[in-house]
Amino acid sequence: MTQDKPLAGKTALVTGASRGIGAAIAKSLAEAGAHVILVARKVKALEEVEDAIHDKGGTSTIAPVDLTEPDAVTRLATAIGGRWDALDYLIISAAYLPELTPVTQIDPKQYNQALVINVVATQALLASFDHLLKKSDTGRVIGLTSSVGAGPRPFWAAYGSTKAAFDNLLESYGAEVEKLGNTRVAIIDPGATRTGMRARAYPGENPENVKTPEVVADRITQLLVEDFETGHRERVD
Repeated sequence: MTQDKPLAGKTALVTGASRGIGAAIAKSLAEAGAHVILVARKVKALEEVEDAIHDKGGTSTIAPVDLTEPDAVTRLATAIGGRWDALDYLIISAAYLPELTPVTQIDPKQYNQALVINVVATQALLASFDHLLKKSDTGRVIGLTSSVGAGPRPFWAAYGSTKAAFDNLLESYGAEVEKLGNTRVAIIDPGATRTGMRARAYPGENPENVKTPEVVADRITQLLVEDFETGHRERVD
């Protein structure tokens, strides 16, 4: 570990790493010295992120995975466990935003997709990587949430209800493992951020009026450098 590379020697896994906030987090962690495992569906997009990391002298490994596939997370954890003895950081950034509609008009297919990616896959990640996190002296989990999870909002129920469940899973897991070892859990609300998901939700918004994903990424990296205790929650404004 050096001042320029405070996360040197650490291994991080970032879901949703092919674009938006996830990609920015992956690049920021790599710049801070961590070896980053990039998880998302699209190989080409992951390769572009990896190239950007390597161009700045960082290191990473791409792991193309569709989190909606049965046993995909289990297979991923088995592969990673065969290469690394421990996992220091698990950053859960992948999320799916269904169409914004009244509760009575929620599309079942889209809602199921959101439940699988935002909730079921989160539980699978915690279950599958728990043993690797516990093998680290600094096992840390950071989940990216949304304000609509804690504060219901008209037309946002399909997404908000999955984020409420997401928060519950992370907070429950954090409380369960806090006294069993070194694993700690935090929840971060990125706030209004210039992403494709944000553009879908607010099509008339000027993207220049909201912060870039790099602002969120740099805060998460700094949070890992500073360290935190289970129960930490903050919004990045």
